[in-house]
Amino acid sequence: MNTDLPRSFKLITLWLLLGAVVFVGVQWWLHRAQQAQFQLSGGAVEIHRGRDGHYHWPGRINGHAVDFLIDTGATGTAIPESLARKLKLRSIGTVRSNTAGGVVTGQLVRADLELMGGVNVQRLSVLALPGLGPNPLLGMDVLGTLRWQQSDSVFRIEANAPP
Repeated sequence: MNTDLPRSFKLITLWLLLGAVVFVGVQWWLHRAQQAQFQLSGGAVEIHRGRDGHYHWPGRINGHAVDFLIDTGATGTAIPESLARKLKLRSIGTVRSNTAGGVVTGQLVRADLELMGGVNVQRLSVLALPGLGPNPLLGMDVLGTLRWQQSDSVFRIEANAPP
């Protein structure tokens, strides 16, 4: 009785293993690239511009990990409406807002923000917007309380500045 596996099964297994190795390698590379964009350096947070042209600041909203996009042109912090629903954030009012995409109506909610590097904001009024991309926008309601500067594709925040 021949117990050898069919040749096609061996090839499929080999390709699946090769695909898994490539997938893990790409995930590791992406993780390393994200780490290189964010650094704590000499009492300051340094965020290097990402390949997409944005500054990404890792953090949490009510304990849920998120990747904030720094938006110095935004008056307030905004999150996707779907994230507000997922976090069960209760609406405290309806707000119309001018965005890059036009006027939109969103819900005002309160949330606790924690940004890597030690910046915490409790019970911040945040706008939950329909159609907002996957990343929350960190606006001037938070950034305006910090000492920061932007130059040479680096966004530098003084870590000891009060939020």
